[in-house]
Amino acid sequence: MNVADFDFALPPDRIAQHPARPRDAARLLHVQAAALHDRTVRELPALLRPGDILVANDTRVIPAQLTARRGDARIGITLNRPLADGTWHALARNARRLRAGDTLRFDRAEDLSATVRTRDPDGGVVLEFAAGARSFPDQLARAGALALPPYIARPHGPTAEDAADYQTVFASHAGAVAAPTAGLHFTPSLLDALDARGVAHATVTLHVGAGTFLPMRAETLGAQTLHAERGEITPAAAAAINAARAAGGRIVAVGTTSLRLLETAAGAAGTVRPFSGETNLFIRPGHVFRTAALLLTNFHLPRSTLFVLVCAFAGRARMRAAYAHAIAAGYRFYSYGDATLLERA
Repeated sequence: MNVADFDFALPPDRIAQHPARPRDAARLLHVQAAALHDRTVRELPALLRPGDILVANDTRVIPAQLTARRGDARIGITLNRPLADGTWHALARNARRLRAGDTLRFDRAEDLSATVRTRDPDGGVVLEFAAGARSFPDQLARAGALALPPYIARPHGPTAEDAADYQTVFASHAGAVAAPTAGLHFTPSLLDALDARGVAHATVTLHVGAGTFLPMRAETLGAQTLHAERGEITPAAAAAINAARAAGGRIVAVGTTSLRLLETAAGAAGTVRPFSGETNLFIRPGHVFRTAALLLTNFHLPRSTLFVLVCAFAGRARMRAAYAHAIAAGYRFYSYGDATLLERA
């Protein structure tokens, strides 16, 4: 299939610049096989069944946007993903100026430095950060800024509000460049209502990388690849998910990141296995889903791998109709926007 098959026109005023307040006041488009229903996120408990299990991504967004210096040269660095050996893969502007062995120092944190271990042809580098007097998270908090999506207009940089708004209620394991945005809609009171309904929840971890912002550059889906992202499903989480499914409950993936990790770790019969490692699974039409029956997710960019994923999950014709309805009805799009609840085709 061609990437152009997943294009659509979106008026710029549909792009949300701020989240709904409270978070669960966001609108929710329930996409069923034969009908579309306009709801709100706080109605979610009534749309699920006792015994269902929500699976959310508990990654925590880090201030991944950095400005580095190598001598007199300034180089923009966006941390992409942590690697198993403690180094970081990062995307670098002016990467051609970097060589293995170069030392980088960072603005706003004089005691933070990193050595370039390798450089990719496409602008990626692997950095080894030096241990300083402060812990790395403390150094990063001083040196870095949130890497907000480019469609969220912040001429003077992310605000203090963004620092809170761009974390989910599930956030506990630091390492994401971008928020798993479906999780942004949840509040403690909504989780209490789901619990009272008999809906369980489990968390998995997928550290969303900078590649989530990149458009597809290939002309066909078959030629497109994804950047790898690091994830983990603990034995306890896998057991809870499998127990709910065995008892007749449905798996409800909160976000495309949770769904991709579940599908990466699933066996042929749909059993979710513990997992720790990287995944670059690209879900596209023709993928045989083995885990989630429902997907809660935001509205995604045209020509993006995420729009391809939701078309694979719910059907391309159905998703085109849903997005056309959402645009006409004034739904808010992208990271700070409204949500959809999709039933699997």
